[in-house]
This record gives sequence, C-alpha cells and structure tokens, in this order.
Amino acid sequence: MFKSKSTQRDGFAIDTLIGPDVVVRGDVEFSGGLYVEGRIQGKVQSVAGKPATLILSENGFIEGEVHAPVVVINGELTGDVHAGERVELAPRARVQGNVHYAVVEMSAGAQLTGRLVHAQAQTRALPAPEDAVAGAAAKA
Repeated sequence: MFKSKSTQRDGFAIDTLIGPDVVVRGDVEFSGGLYVEGRIQGKVQSVAGKPATLILSENGFIEGEVHAPVVVINGELTGDVHAGERVELAPRARVQGNVHYAVVEMSAGAQLTGRLVHAQAQTRALPAPEDAVAGAAAKA
C-alpha cells in the first residue's frame, strides 16, 4: 500500500523531510537524504556505514553538532560540522562552529564564524606513537 519513495531536491534524493513548522528537541540519527526546513535542537548524525546527505534549507536551523558524509548548508547552524566526504556552504549559510571536511565548497555570501579544518590535516598533525618510534628507529 505504501511505497518507499525518495523525492529529489537540489539534485539530492530526499528520504526524510523536517518541515518548516517542525521543532525537534533531541538527537536525530538518519540515513539516506534528510532535508531540514524546520528546527533541530540536538545532535544530527548519520548511521555509520550507510550513505547519507543532510541538506539544511534557507529557513532551516540546527543547534548542535552534525556528523554526516555529505552536508549542504543554506540555513543557520550553531555547532561543529563533521563531513566525511563533502560540505557545501551555500550563499545563505550561517555557521557558528568549526567545519571539518574532506572537500569544501563555499559560495559567495556564506558566513562562517569558526575554523575550516581539513580531515587529512588533522591526521597529519600528530603522528601515532608507534609511527614516531618507527621513524626514530629507521633514522638510527
């Protein structure tokens, strides 16, 4: 009777929609496409190992940390963003927090109050203790 059907928005498949009059207080875990036009107060996290895209619309608002492979922001977000694959800051994006990314696209007009942190830069910053010992032994 009911079919699982994704819709398309901005070129992304949308499985879940949080409408403009919806307020979610608490953590949200999702997979597939999540389109937020409303308000979320809590952590937004994708299910590990599954493809996931979070799209925050122009009038959407998230207050909390975000973890997803692909994150597209065109609304207001207060909290850190952790995008495993790609983050896009659209023209009306307003982000207060650090953005951790592998690939970033930032449009003219987007505002970021925080730092852009490249994922590989994080892993290169501090070598693992066994790597430091192996490197010292190789030089000796």
